[in-house]
Amino acid sequence: MDPYVYQYSIGGIVFGVGLYFGFRQGALGFEGRPLRNLLAMVAGLAFFMGLQGWLQYGEMAVAEPVQYAGKGLPEGVKGQPVDYAIMVAYFAAMLIIGTWFGRGQQNTKDFFFGGQRFSWWLISFSLIATTIGSYSFVKYSKVAYGYGIASSQTYLNDWFWVPLMLFGWLPILYFSRLVSIPEYFERRFGRRERRVATWLLLVYLIGYVGINLFTMGQALNILLGWPVFLCAAAVAAISAVYVTSGGQTSVIMTDLFQGVMLLVTGFILLYLGVDYLGGFDAFWSHLPREHRMAFTNFNTDPSYHSVGLFWQDGMANTAMFLFLNQGMAMRLLSARSIKDSRRAVIVTSVVLMPVAAMVVASGGWVAKALVHSGHLPPDIQAKEAFFIAADFLSRPGVFGLIMAALTAALMSTVDTLITAVAAIYVNDIYKPKNPNANEQQLLNAARVSSVSVTAFGVALVPIFMGFDSIYSAHGAFTAAVTPPLVVSLLLGVFWHRFSATAAFMTMVGGSALILGSVVWPEIITPFAHGVPMKEVGDEFLSGKNQYKFMRAFFGLSVCFAIGIVSGFVTRGRPVEQLKGLVWGTVGDAIRLFYGGRRGADDESAWIDAGYKTSDVTAFDESVNLPLVNVSGGLANAADAQVGDILYITDSRWWLGGLRSGHARIAAIDAGDDSATVHLGSDLVTRIITDARVGASLRVKRLY
Repeated sequence: MDPYVYQYSIGGIVFGVGLYFGFRQGALGFEGRPLRNLLAMVAGLAFFMGLQGWLQYGEMAVAEPVQYAGKGLPEGVKGQPVDYAIMVAYFAAMLIIGTWFGRGQQNTKDFFFGGQRFSWWLISFSLIATTIGSYSFVKYSKVAYGYGIASSQTYLNDWFWVPLMLFGWLPILYFSRLVSIPEYFERRFGRRERRVATWLLLVYLIGYVGINLFTMGQALNILLGWPVFLCAAAVAAISAVYVTSGGQTSVIMTDLFQGVMLLVTGFILLYLGVDYLGGFDAFWSHLPREHRMAFTNFNTDPSYHSVGLFWQDGMANTAMFLFLNQGMAMRLLSARSIKDSRRAVIVTSVVLMPVAAMVVASGGWVAKALVHSGHLPPDIQAKEAFFIAADFLSRPGVFGLIMAALTAALMSTVDTLITAVAAIYVNDIYKPKNPNANEQQLLNAARVSSVSVTAFGVALVPIFMGFDSIYSAHGAFTAAVTPPLVVSLLLGVFWHRFSATAAFMTMVGGSALILGSVVWPEIITPFAHGVPMKEVGDEFLSGKNQYKFMRAFFGLSVCFAIGIVSGFVTRGRPVEQLKGLVWGTVGDAIRLFYGGRRGADDESAWIDAGYKTSDVTAFDESVNLPLVNVSGGLANAADAQVGDILYITDSRWWLGGLRSGHARIAAIDAGDDSATVHLGSDLVTRIITDARVGASLRVKRLY
């Protein structure tokens, strides 16, 4: 079967279901803002269909291969002293940036969500830095060298899920005031389901930490010759220091730096390769035609087949990343408003992900073109393609910059995973056992768990070293652990009658069957789409490398079967008890969020305002927000009433919300026509610096 047609047939169904829910909810339509939303969705899908269609079917000239005239690999892949100086300087910069911006963590809301104050563009860069893990450069460059542009298509599958994410799950996630994903499972189903989801998520997240540390250890082993385990432990220690110090604020600010660095240096390597070969046309022609196809094959190669990659990465792992990844959720919950969260998702999926697809695989493409053009020998190892290409093309200093970007990719993913695990531990394990713990105790527990998960990740490195490649380790791991959680959440959000018993059976029964497929991989054969199975060894769990990608399709199929059948034969909670937790009740979730009165996300325009200060901060304990008084002029401009939520920030937009905070309106001075807000000491400390005393602020009414 044609892989392009197959992917867009299945993905199109997912996309269409998302549009259906968007129309039913009123977020999509044929006039006004709903029309603009619809056009954005359709334009995004059309872009990816057109790009991948051209790559798959377009006519392209191919240059004749040139025989390599040298004698073996050029010396190198070690860099110069200046390169290592740059890498050391980078590590130092991350420590300084992380600890500096992480000052003043007062509670777990600050630690995990940065006070929910950041702009969409800051969230977007943080998301893309997290998405491009350290494994991405090494993993995708290796596959890009062997299979070409098809290696990067896993970065272009998110769009199928965007409508379901934007108009279904994201509003529920944001307005339910969740701290962790397992908390949703308890609210939607019960405490038993929360415990199961907690442990499944911890396995997923801690395993991800281990994979990233393993990748970095392998990369530094090639560069420095140090043991893989020692390299992984050193990088883990540095990440743990600034995350433990500053939490989510440190993560987001370091990720801004790292995200920019990743994109820039990735393009530097691609530019160097294109320039060395004499321009883009020459570079493009020296990639074999099969290396320029969006999908290389359907099911013929058991090591790399588009059908398995689609189900493992495009379906199971992408859904897990968007809907259930605690790190992703914490990023989106760190946004100042739901609109900023939506903008972050769209910009990341439509703009930054295609860019990331080029960045992470550029080393493999360039190495292949250099081999095809006779500048490098054909016998280089695929796992070293990234390092060889970078070393071959780079001048002293540039190589160090590229290696620092590799390090950035690791740390930007690991720091997110560390805070994600800490959030789950505090909210889903520590707090239920210590219900009377104060904020300081919770904050201390978060920091201790951050250190602990880092140590667990390092301990997992030797296990992942047992796989034949990083790509295999990552694919096998995600295919095995993601389906039960993905199916349980999707059915829970979009099917009202899906019961607690059905969710429990889906998670436990699906996990058991997937584990069984590792012991007896033959049971996957009917689901394998004709993908051949390698010979199975006699050792226990030797089947972990069999059907490692198709295990995702097997897992999704059996989990959906269990969930749907058990959902029909068991009784769920009445819809009235699920307000704000399932599709179709988003208005209820908005009204519950901070006591919002409108039931819609119709925030006001920005208003320039002055301020007056008070030594005392009044506080609304019910929503954990300070109270402010505003002038009648400001209230009229914002269409605000007593009880509404205001977002107040420094007027410098480029700060991205670093100097900002939310507050609830306690009173309105109807006789004051100016645009003025009265700030208590808490907000003054959070928003106004000594150098900005008397400067105007920007104010927006939310919900």
